[in-house]
Amino acid sequence: MPAYNEEAYIAKTVVGAARHADKVLVVDDGSTDETVAIAGALGAIVVCHETNKGYGGALQTIFTTARDLGAEELVIIDSDGQHSPGDISRLLTELRRGNDVVIGSRFVEGSAGEIPAYRKVGMKVLDTATTLAGNNLAITDSQSGFRAYGRKAIEAIHISGEGMSAGSEILIQISDHRLKVAEVPIRVRYDIEGTSSENPVSHGVGVLMNIIKLISLRRPLVFFGIPGAVFALLGIAAEIYTFSEYYRTAQFHYIIFTGGFSVLILGLLLATVGIILYSLVQLMQGRGAAAAGAPVGQGSGKTEQRVSH
Repeated sequence: MPAYNEEAYIAKTVVGAARHADKVLVVDDGSTDETVAIAGALGAIVVCHETNKGYGGALQTIFTTARDLGAEELVIIDSDGQHSPGDISRLLTELRRGNDVVIGSRFVEGSAGEIPAYRKVGMKVLDTATTLAGNNLAITDSQSGFRAYGRKAIEAIHISGEGMSAGSEILIQISDHRLKVAEVPIRVRYDIEGTSSENPVSHGVGVLMNIIKLISLRRPLVFFGIPGAVFALLGIAAEIYTFSEYYRTAQFHYIIFTGGFSVLILGLLLATVGIILYSLVQLMQGRGAAAAGAPVGQGSGKTEQRVSH
């Protein structure tokens, strides 16, 4: 479980998670309260970040540690009391039915809990953005942080971002690796004070901006090419209008001509950037595929364990 100043709820979450796991790992992301002391006293493995690295940074440490431990199953759960450790068994049951990843969803039929309306709207916006970024999974809750991963997923997922958009990045990697995904209903509490240190609006906008960055890198032809084509067509239309008016009335509209020419150049630049980035992405993916086909190093002798974070 990622944790940042969660002394009020960390004990309940650690104790609850320990009922379902061989080991409990708490990744402390630079807390200044008693989070580390409480988790350690309850027998959890505690990995401390000297500085706050953000949600994505905590997930990076979680997956790296799970691989080092040779974990066969990994459950990631929030430490702030919003998730119920009792739902861990539900995720693990579905995972053991042959799925690689199981997501605890707030929107699956039968889920309980009152979600504020503004959160629902924000979630759907982020769901759509995540889909545009390359997530082709038919899931209902892309922003859920309560998930279970099997061994194949643990080995395949490598997070690069440190922000809250790491959850979307994981879904994209799951889609890329064609991992089998299922969802189970969970309850999430929104009546707990102090569960986030960020304003929900600014937080959501920040996540959206990070997802847009992912879109620009993964789908440059769509992100740059389509706007580039639109601008180029608008520029050409403006130039055609300018010259047609000149031949018809002998009046030359300098402002329209200059604006149209500028828009045309902008469109061509965007299209060119899209083509260049697309070529670079294809080159990097080709190298990544070649590297994936290389012999894998030693490390298969590690003890298999279930780890709850």
